[in-house]
Amino acid sequence: MSNDKQSGKMWSGRFRSGPDPFFDAWQRSLPFDCILLGEEIEASKAHALALQAAGILTEDECARIAGVLVAVGEKYGGETSHDAIRADTQAEDIHHFVERRLVESIGDLGLKLHTGRSRNEQIATDLRLYIRAAIQSVLSPHLAAWAQQLVEQAHAAGEAVMPAYTHLQRAEPVLVAHWLLAYVQMLLRDVSRLEDCSKRLDYCPLGSGAVAGATLPLDRAIAAHELRFTAPTANSMDATSDRDFVLEYLQALTLIALHASRFAEEITLFATAEFGFVDLPEPFSTGSSAMPQKKNPDLTELIRGKVGRIHGSAEAVTLLLKGLPLAYNKDMQETQEPVFAATAEVHKMLYLLGAFTRALRFRTGRMRTACESGFLNAMAAATYLVHKGVPFRTAHEKIGHAVRYALDKGVELNSLTLDELRQFGSDFGEDFYDAITLEATLDCHDVIGGTARHRVKAALHETQARVDALVARYGKVSLGETEAVHARA
Repeated sequence: MSNDKQSGKMWSGRFRSGPDPFFDAWQRSLPFDCILLGEEIEASKAHALALQAAGILTEDECARIAGVLVAVGEKYGGETSHDAIRADTQAEDIHHFVERRLVESIGDLGLKLHTGRSRNEQIATDLRLYIRAAIQSVLSPHLAAWAQQLVEQAHAAGEAVMPAYTHLQRAEPVLVAHWLLAYVQMLLRDVSRLEDCSKRLDYCPLGSGAVAGATLPLDRAIAAHELRFTAPTANSMDATSDRDFVLEYLQALTLIALHASRFAEEITLFATAEFGFVDLPEPFSTGSSAMPQKKNPDLTELIRGKVGRIHGSAEAVTLLLKGLPLAYNKDMQETQEPVFAATAEVHKMLYLLGAFTRALRFRTGRMRTACESGFLNAMAAATYLVHKGVPFRTAHEKIGHAVRYALDKGVELNSLTLDELRQFGSDFGEDFYDAITLEATLDCHDVIGGTARHRVKAALHETQARVDALVARYGKVSLGETEAVHARA
């Protein structure tokens, strides 16, 4: 095949024959990197400005190119236009697709845009732009909205109590609000991780060339400023081969999913007849095709299951990058689909969790009853003896003996008489019973971060302020916005 017949390829000059048709279709990334159209157009406009400053393009040529790029974005930028982009069977990737649209519109002038750049730096730039925006879209509606619903449930719970568990055994009573705020803390850490990732990726690869830097004296600060990056990247080899930001982003999404899964697991347990702590919202549950009485926690079970898919995206990129030599390698093309898939999945998961949490109802009476048996006040009882001057290890043993005695009698600690208690030590007094009430057991945890009632009230006020700031900074979400993100991916 002659070079003329191969002119649809960006690299045809070197080759005597065209690619195997099956290989050619297999190696094309356009079917999935069409998602990056908006990023490619913005990066191309920024590069055109750098070319104008370098004297490669005139002001009029730069304006004509920018005008066509805007038109391409308007024509193909909607979520429904992916099929129209994929219909171009000649374009290898989104970079080639945009170049072909330029050439169709303005002829050889469209070919001048690739002066001084490489697809290696283009995809590195496009991915940074995509992930930077994706981080904002995860933060803005979803994490903030779910955190807000958890805080609102904490307000509604008031001083309702529940058992806290260690080793899945009842341990000590806590306020329901304290339990809910534990998940808000996880989400606030997730926010900080995403924000940190956004800061680290905020450097512009344009001007890095294929590997060694642009061969023209481009002012790299122009493109960086135009794309709102902090600065140009510092090393061309690193810039074109770096996918740390992809992996870091996927790992942050994995932790979000992990936290969602822990919440989902607890709700799944609490919704069982054995616990009976929550009523599953019917709009987010399903029934059984065989057993008429069933209400199944499908939402929480599926959230547990989705973690594997999101974590799998991070693992795929980890294994892909392991051992890659500098600089760009075609393997890196495989980093894109995991990013798109994980982003869409996290959007849907978090949107549903916000709505599910808002609809959740706690059986606070059942939770309180669970706190009143099983010796959940044993730690408070040992603390009572500590205040009497008994060393904690000794107090622990004395209360352990008292628990064993009460178990044999089939009663709780507060049902033992003072004479019965004093067989384990003379330090027990009438004030012992006041020290082991449910309220006293809560309030003896009077430290920052503890479940004492006034501490939780203060923590709720502080957390509300942090979440309010989050919502103010990133906004709220609608179902339509969530569906749009899913459609884009």
